Amino acid sequence: MLILSRKTNEKIMIGEDISISIIEIRGDQVRIGVEAPKTVKVFREEVFDAIRAENKAAAASSTVFPEFDFGERDPL
Repeated sequence: MLILSRKTNEKIMIGEDISISIIEIRGDQVRIGVEAPKTVKVFREEVFDAIRAENKAAAASSTVFPEFDFGERDPL
């Protein structure tokens, strides 16, 4: 893990497309801004974990559809 020190209004660059800005430091909280292409999904860790858990649960469950009779019968 890379650990960096930054002050308010300073940035961290990730590659050429992603920047993280320190917006505000108040007590033990830091507000940051993330600029990234729309193709890059950015989540808070707890949201990411919830999405991952939901996806895992959805993949584990199987939806069972009853067979439908649409009136199609073999002509005899």
